Amino acid sequence: MFNNNTQMTEKEKMVAGLPYRANDAELIELRTQVRKILGPYNQVGMHETEAQTAMLGQILGKKGEGSWIEPPFYCDYGFNISVGKDFYMNFDGVILDVAAVTIGDNVMCGPKVQILAATHSIDPTERNFSGTELGKPVTIGHRVWLGAGVIICPGVTIGDEAVIGAGSVVTRDIPSRVFAAGNPCRVIKVI
Repeated sequence: MFNNNTQMTEKEKMVAGLPYRANDAELIELRTQVRKILGPYNQVGMHETEAQTAMLGQILGKKGEGSWIEPPFYCDYGFNISVGKDFYMNFDGVILDVAAVTIGDNVMCGPKVQILAATHSIDPTERNFSGTELGKPVTIGHRVWLGAGVIICPGVTIGDEAVIGAGSVVTRDIPSRVFAAGNPCRVIKVI
């Protein structure tokens, strides 16, 4: 696409999974825009679900029919989040979407689930002095259940119909149709 990533905008670098500068004016503006919607979304009462549904459609890049996120909810940009139909996320959900976060149909998330596509260099010099950040896509298949307090780390893929036990920290890919749990999360049994 680009021969030289110096010709890319910081947003293009971010979306491509390359190191980018989060303090870029365009990225700051995009984060500000989504927060202007998240604030009211997180404050609207239960009797105003029609208004929240409209706001959620503005927040997410793709929202399948019947999908719902209980407020409060937090994300970086929103446009990098794609959820299938009948997705449900309970209270205090966090999706750091500096890279693509793709979630299938009929996925359920307990309260305080964190899906994190954002990361930093493990090299201390790069991390502390470059001012750059990095993102790795997260993919969650269809009919997955993430228990309360699950943390999904950058670059992870979770297969269809997997169940992740409450409080687990998922640091590597999880195959389809398994129950996995722990820190780090590991397969406990095949479903």
